[in-house]
Amino acid sequence: MQKKLIDKYFPLLNDRQKEQFHQLGVLYGEWNSRINVISRKDMDNLYLHHVLHSLAIAKLLSFNPGTEIMDAGTGGGFPGIPLAILFPRAQFYLADSVGKKIKVARAVAEALKLQNVKAEQIRVEEVNRSFDFVVSRAVTDLEIFTRWTFNKIRQRSFNSLANGILYLKGLGIEDETGRVRKNKNIRVAAYPLERFFEEPFFKTKQIIHIYR
Repeated sequence: MQKKLIDKYFPLLNDRQKEQFHQLGVLYGEWNSRINVISRKDMDNLYLHHVLHSLAIAKLLSFNPGTEIMDAGTGGGFPGIPLAILFPRAQFYLADSVGKKIKVARAVAEALKLQNVKAEQIRVEEVNRSFDFVVSRAVTDLEIFTRWTFNKIRQRSFNSLANGILYLKGLGIEDETGRVRKNKNIRVAAYPLERFFEEPFFKTKQIIHIYR
C-alpha cells in the first residue's frame, strides 16, 4: 500500500507517528468526499503525491525543537501536517485564504491530536508575525511568493540550514529563480528531489531554498 512509502524513507518513526500517518489516508478520504481539497483522481496517490512530497523537506532539514514554521497557502494541510507529525517539537502555523481548505486542515490536525499546529484563514500577505522558515508547495510564482513572505523570516538561525523559504516546485523555473536572484540580499539554492526518492514522480520536482 502507498503508506508503506513513508516507512520506506522514514524507518525510525515511533508508533504514534506511524498511526498518525496511517490515519491521514482515512481522514483525507472522508473530508475529500465532502470538501474537494485534493483532486479526486489524485486521492489514490495521496501518500506519493502529497504526503511523501511534503516530507521531502525533512530529507533536506530536520527542524530543531522550538523552530517556528509557516505553511503559506497550505490548502488542506500540505506540507504542514505531514511535517508536524514528523517534528512534534516544532511549531507549525498553517495559513490559507480559503475557508473550506482551512476547515479541513484544522479538522485533520485536531483528529490527529497535533498540539503543534495552528490553522488560520488569512491571506499570507496579511500575516503579522515572524518565523524561522516558510514552507509551501508551488502556490504562485516564486518571485511573488518571496515578496509576500521573505520579510516574515527571522534573521537569527539555529538549524542546520539558514532561516528562509523552503519551496516545493517543479523543474524548469529558471526565469522565476533568476528574478529572485536579482535581489543582491537574497540567495537561492535548488535541491532535486530525485536525490532523496527513487520514484519517477520526483524526477521533475525540487526544493528551492531562499535565504539571506
